[in-house]
Amino acid sequence: MPVRAERMSLLGTETAFEVLAEVNQLKAQGRDIISFAIGEPDFDTPENIKQAGIKAIEENHTHYGPSAGIQPLREAIAAYISRTRHVNYGPDEVVVTPGAKPIMFHGILATVNPGDEVIYPNPGFPIYESVIRFVGGVPVPIALREEKDFAFDVDELRSKVGPKTKMIILNSPQNPTGGGLSQGTLEAVAEMALRYDCWVLSDEIYSRMVFDGEFHSIATIPDMKERTIILDGFSKTYSMTGWRIGFGVMPSSLAVDVARLETNSESCTATFTQMAAIEALTGPQDAAEAMIAEFKARRELIVAGLNDIEGITCRTPKGAFYVFPNVTQACAKLGVKTAKELQRKLLYEAGVAVLPRSSFGSRNAGEDQEYVRFSYATSREAITEGLRRIKALIEG
Repeated sequence: MPVRAERMSLLGTETAFEVLAEVNQLKAQGRDIISFAIGEPDFDTPENIKQAGIKAIEENHTHYGPSAGIQPLREAIAAYISRTRHVNYGPDEVVVTPGAKPIMFHGILATVNPGDEVIYPNPGFPIYESVIRFVGGVPVPIALREEKDFAFDVDELRSKVGPKTKMIILNSPQNPTGGGLSQGTLEAVAEMALRYDCWVLSDEIYSRMVFDGEFHSIATIPDMKERTIILDGFSKTYSMTGWRIGFGVMPSSLAVDVARLETNSESCTATFTQMAAIEALTGPQDAAEAMIAEFKARRELIVAGLNDIEGITCRTPKGAFYVFPNVTQACAKLGVKTAKELQRKLLYEAGVAVLPRSSFGSRNAGEDQEYVRFSYATSREAITEGLRRIKALIEG
């Protein structure tokens, strides 16, 4: 058998999908599993969006489209981002992709050379580090700290940014912690990005899911539009995960490069999903708003429930649909050393699926606490029952 390319050893994965496969296997064996593992809304796509997709297929919007996306959707996205980020964008600054991940992949591929340093949040979405390594960049983690509600220390960031820095990756609200970045923190990042002339990839996929305060985008800060790639999409806000449609907003010259990468990889995004996405942005927002309100209510339920379990402490996240409780004492009580061991114990002894800290990057220097991630994109009944099982296992 021929030898595979060496670069494949640099490419990581997303553990959530591995755990999902294991959960499905256990369910197929008749096990009753409550899963908090996958970051996917448990709501159906709103009816008006589904009907727009069906109509688009019936009207034969089933052929190739432009690699950057169809013009009406790019115009709708530009108007939406201009309105919500308070910065003027045009359709030539928008690239539509099958899901938001291609913006991450293509954005890093189009800007980072081998040897360039890229700063990324840790714990964080694992694909950041994976893609940085894959393109030959040097990943430089910036610690998200529990004592700062899972924001990072600005002085620590300043110590990591330098002449070799090519990109700073931001994610707010954040996966896996639900933490958010303040306007003051974003201004400090902007100051460093301007000083060292580097890009910012701002992952804003959870921008509509902010429960406390307002959402802030670094693109609104003067002179930052020209060096910021906004990553956003339809999967979370409109429960369109399986539709695979996202977008990036960036300087028009970079948008040409990212669209060329689309041409070379996927050709284009399915046209009928783009027609549905237009309806998502321009149609009624009632279903999306109701879903977000429900997530906020679930946040209160799961945070209170976790804090009621001996050995677990949980801070209240600012947004998204994740909590990242400290389970150090719970591990000690059960006689396990790591969150990964706790995750296995919860799955096989309590029938509850979560993700361990190790799914979101290696430990930061000096990090000695254990964490797991819960996605509360599941029903209140499932949350209550899952917490009951965990409490019974830990407290006996």
